[in-house]
This record gives sequence, C-alpha cells and structure tokens, in this order.
Amino acid sequence: MEPVVNFRQAVCLLGRFPALAGVDLTVGAGEIVLLAGPNGAGKTTVLRACAGLVTVVDGEARVLGVDLRADPRPVRQRVGLLGHSSGLYADLSVAENVAFWARAGRSRPADVDAAMARLGLDGRLAGVAVGRLSAGQRRRVALAVLVARRPELWLLDEPHAALDQQGRDLVDSLMGDAVAAGATVLVVSHELDRASSVAHRTVHLAGGTSVETAGTAAGAGSQPHPVELVP
Repeated sequence: MEPVVNFRQAVCLLGRFPALAGVDLTVGAGEIVLLAGPNGAGKTTVLRACAGLVTVVDGEARVLGVDLRADPRPVRQRVGLLGHSSGLYADLSVAENVAFWARAGRSRPADVDAAMARLGLDGRLAGVAVGRLSAGQRRRVALAVLVARRPELWLLDEPHAALDQQGRDLVDSLMGDAVAAGATVLVVSHELDRASSVAHRTVHLAGGTSVETAGTAAGAGSQPHPVELVP
C-alpha cells in the first residue's frame, strides 16, 4: 500500500530561503506521527506542503497518491489543516462558520451537527459571532470544522494551543478517533510529553532536514529513543 505521505529529499523555498532542505518523511495509513524540533526547523512548512499550500521545488513529494510537484490541487479537498490562523469569519456565528467550511468540504449536515456537539459548541455558543469568542473558544470552532470535514489526512499545527485542560484532552481524543475512523494524523507540537503519548512515532526536524526516532509510547510501548538532530 502506498504511504499517505511520501517525501524524498523534498525542498521548499520561502523566497530564496530553503525552508525544507531535503526532508525524507514517510507516513503510513492510520498512523499518528509527531513532528518535533526547534523554531524554524521546517515543521509548519511540512504541513503546508502536505496541504498543497507550499510548492515543493525539488525532490519527491506525494500525499494520498497525489504528486505535489505535478499539481497539488487534487489533495486540498482530502486533507484538513489546523494552522496558527483559524481562517474563520469573525462576523459569522459559530454555527455559520462550521456550516460554511463544512459545505466547502462537501460534508453532510449530520457531520456538522456531530462536530458541533463533539466540541461543546451546540449550546449557547452556537449563535455567538466568532469575533466575540476567546482564543480557546475559537480554537474549538476551528477543530469542529476539521471534524465536520472528516479529512483523510489531519495536519495539526500546535493543536493544544490556547486550550484549557479539558480542551487539550479532547484534542488527544480527537486524534485517536480520527485514526479509528480510517484517517492519518501528522501533528506538530512543542509539548513533546503530551504529544508523544498519543503518537506512534516521532520525526525530528532541524535545519529543514529530518531524522526519525524509534516508536513512541503509543506505537511501541516505550518513550522515543534519544536522537541527534541534523544541523
């Protein structure tokens, strides 16, 4: 079976700067893979490249069987990216935002209702404009959009950010639910203890290149082995 994500010496440029300078990354179906590394290592760029939002200029890059170098557009309907910016409309209500983005992803109304309930947004918050919400509440709305769209590949960039303890636990549960439903998860986090407890393995990035650990607690029954970062 072809991997969900298959990068071989993938290079992405931001201007003339190589945000990815030859990344190797393979993610199989049903895996939760944690991307770890210092600021500027290229973690967010990997997620954006997988979503077809950053051009891969050299090497090989395939996501869900789509050759990103040839044409990344077919992959965009099939992945869900939770980034630093929510992309929500501040003047629309919570329910209107989730419904709008879910329709764009060709989701069913039942998926919207289920996602709203799962994220605790089906009560008094449903009619509140997103611009009036706290950062944590906006994060829940963005997660509800992702859940409603039911992507084949979840791309999560610091998904626990701004959330309280209940919300952070919910994120971990959502990742498990996604995999149980047949999806694959690629997550970026600086909270290594928390994220590695749900990930099957960890890939460390530094300087735009990657090196992989052995399995993590969720995948192999033990914590990641120490690994030297690539300079």
